Amino acid sequence: MTHHLRTLLILLTFSFQLLTFNSITFAQATDDGPTMGWSSWNTYGVNINETLIRQQTAAMVSKGLKAVGYQYINIDDGYFGGRDPETGQLLIHPTRFPKGLKGIVDYIHARGLKAGIYSDAGRNTCGSYFNGDIIGKGVGLYEHDQQDADFFFKELNFDFIKVDFCGGSPAHNEDRFYLNERERYTAIAEAIRNTGRTDVRMNACRWAYPGTWISDVAFSWRTTGDINCSWGSVKGIIKENLYLSAYCHDGTYNDMDMLEVGRSLTAEEDKTHFGIWCIMSSPLLIGCDMTNINSTALDLLKNKELIALNQDSLHLQAYVCQRVGDCYVLVKDIEQRFGLKRAFAVYNSSDQEQTVNVKFDAMDLAGTITLRDCFRKRNAGTAEGYLEVTVPAHGTAIYTATAEQRLERTLYEAETAFIGNYQELVNNQSLPSGITDDGANNCSGGCKVGWLGKNADNYLEWNNVFSTTGGKYRLTFAYLCDSNRSMQLSVNGERPQNLANLNSGSFSKVSKKTVNVQLKAGTNTIRLSNPTAWMPDMDYLQVELLEADHINSFNSQSNNNHTIYNLSGLPNSSTNLRKGIYVINRRKVSIP
Repeated sequence: MTHHLRTLLILLTFSFQLLTFNSITFAQATDDGPTMGWSSWNTYGVNINETLIRQQTAAMVSKGLKAVGYQYINIDDGYFGGRDPETGQLLIHPTRFPKGLKGIVDYIHARGLKAGIYSDAGRNTCGSYFNGDIIGKGVGLYEHDQQDADFFFKELNFDFIKVDFCGGSPAHNEDRFYLNERERYTAIAEAIRNTGRTDVRMNACRWAYPGTWISDVAFSWRTTGDINCSWGSVKGIIKENLYLSAYCHDGTYNDMDMLEVGRSLTAEEDKTHFGIWCIMSSPLLIGCDMTNINSTALDLLKNKELIALNQDSLHLQAYVCQRVGDCYVLVKDIEQRFGLKRAFAVYNSSDQEQTVNVKFDAMDLAGTITLRDCFRKRNAGTAEGYLEVTVPAHGTAIYTATAEQRLERTLYEAETAFIGNYQELVNNQSLPSGITDDGANNCSGGCKVGWLGKNADNYLEWNNVFSTTGGKYRLTFAYLCDSNRSMQLSVNGERPQNLANLNSGSFSKVSKKTVNVQLKAGTNTIRLSNPTAWMPDMDYLQVELLEADHINSFNSQSNNNHTIYNLSGLPNSSTNLRKGIYVINRRKVSIP
């Protein structure tokens, strides 16, 4: 098969299952989706016991939650009984769990479920400081990493651990003890590996995104403060995660905290809470009393179509592709990267009912779109161009959309890109790290990314820029700054070129810089950096095809607001290729 024919097959099938030529591969993440289960904390706090845990375990099975994918029964804070003063051995609470924990772990496993436990990266737990559970003083992992890991995962056979950080944060422990997050979580991960267990999931609970290093040591990580059962809490957590899609990758996940579904939120708020957690690939840890859950909440938690979005094999977090006032449209590929099927949510954060015209081209879909309503679990007809969606206050609508045509994405917002030094723990100037400003109303999508550069790792990178055929492209960078600044552009790791004298006149005015580059067929990585000085604030990247590889000429004609290009100059072996119309960069290409 010639190189020309291989390129054309990609264009013609548009299935992207053949993208293996020219070293194009799509890395497959682990088959494990976000953690699904139950945690004791939201309803019970430190007031737990063996009987309660057994009852919740039995309810997960009897209520049908196990059957739809929930697996983990997680014992949170409150089981501790201090430490043996001579050996340092962790002790279990003498009245809450008088028989220890081994029996309850065996009980959980015997029902086909997995068992989770809790600890802290420092000396003390959060419950010992904030909940008056003073028996929890001194029981954290600090100075006992390997001893406790062996106890939890070799002796007791737990499968999951949530590692809090009250004992390492001065504002959360009476000793005003400060620990380095990266050092502590890395050491704990190493201790778990030393047990010989490769199946243990660790959740790092630092209450803010700790840094891009975290994906190397944890399965999931909290990105927010603790949730509580109020709309303000749910809304705030969603806002914090709207622009973190780039940090959910390779089968590791942003954790939006445990679920409050089935407690005291309204039915619409419960739907938004669960639906957004699903489409953003957050862990799904039920926090209510499963023995007494109402039927509406139970049906929601068992919605297989929403769960399928959460557990989808691509392991992607939805990103914002359209913003209309206080409403957001979030979208992600499901089942196949760059395919014809996507899932999208229309989220109304406001206190009033809103109607949104959802634009399909904003989510890179065209032609007739076949829709399915994931909340109602029924087909929702077809649409072309746009879909008018009315969403109640605090509400969300979620659909899957199957299109006739997949468009090449042309607009890549800066807030969907990966920042190499991104973190939310320390001042972004003392440790140069980019931030997203979602109050930039003069920018596309109402957002921009600032404080980039001044460090080799503080780069901005779009690592999913897709080209169907490869070829010559025009890149347009929209930026803002009030003085001359520069940045280096690197495409697919090749030698960077310097983009100098960038000055829009102010941080409230957008200017553009255009450069032509060569992209390969498949995914491309476009990086902007400046290791020594601050870069401009970035609004977006626009990608436009100028000349496709191996296509010599086009004969064009207008049709349905698109230009149809009939390919010529193709190799003789192309005569048996399938006829059809395919869309590249909003251009229809016709194979007669």
